[in-house]
Amino acid sequence: MKSKKCRSKALEIAVAKGGIISVGLKGESKNRIEAIGEGIVDAAGLAEALRKKVGFADLVSVEEVKEESR
Repeated sequence: MKSKKCRSKALEIAVAKGGIISVGLKGESKNRIEAIGEGIVDAAGLAEALRKKVGFADLVSVEEVKEESR
């Protein structure tokens, strides 16, 4: 993501998806989005929406985050 406007647009798209708990920018040049979700999160749908609105999008990893019991 080359500009601040492009990054903020990508964050808005990620937050709008259902099941997303938190979203943040990662990487040295803040060019990666880390989206953490709960339940059913459509990762492929998120990547498709980012490609349509922002341009290039690639899924690096998809993992299930389990809540720790105390």
